[in-house]
Amino acid sequence: MKLIIGGAYQGKLAYAKDRYKITDGWIDGSCCGEDELWSCQGICHFHEYVRRMLEEKYAKAGENGIQPQALLTAVNIEEEAARFAHRLYQHNPGIVVISNELGCGVVPVERFDRMWRELTGRICVCLAEYSEEVIRVVCGLGITLKGCCREECAYQEAGDDKKMEKQMKKQMEKQAGEQL
Repeated sequence: MKLIIGGAYQGKLAYAKDRYKITDGWIDGSCCGEDELWSCQGICHFHEYVRRMLEEKYAKAGENGIQPQALLTAVNIEEEAARFAHRLYQHNPGIVVISNELGCGVVPVERFDRMWRELTGRICVCLAEYSEEVIRVVCGLGITLKGCCREECAYQEAGDDKKMEKQMKKQMEKQAGEQL
């Protein structure tokens, strides 16, 4: 599993398609079904999927005479997030999840929007635990938060620290030679 987060319109999907060489198999969280989530290669607008999931819970609660405000508390938001993240990992461990960061900025006035923001954040925290890589994208550039970038992986695969030091020294000498 891989998780890519960032602000709206920062190039997350283009970055993911290029980095992981996935052109097909993407679904859109604003309109996909749950079954698609279990079998796709990647999902963009994951935060919108969470919103739709929460809206459905609210609607069902209202139909059953339950006050929507009592639906999710701080305790069961964490449980719901952990349960959902675990199910996603179990059904589709290779998925690339792309979500907007919702926790930055003004706290929403509406209770539903605050719950959506909280639930999305908690799910992303859980997904980050399962993920091999977590990358934040800003202006189309990826910042690795968890995992390793390609050059670091090559050094880690080298095995021991001495090999890594030699490789790094060679690379530095090469760069110094190019500057002359």
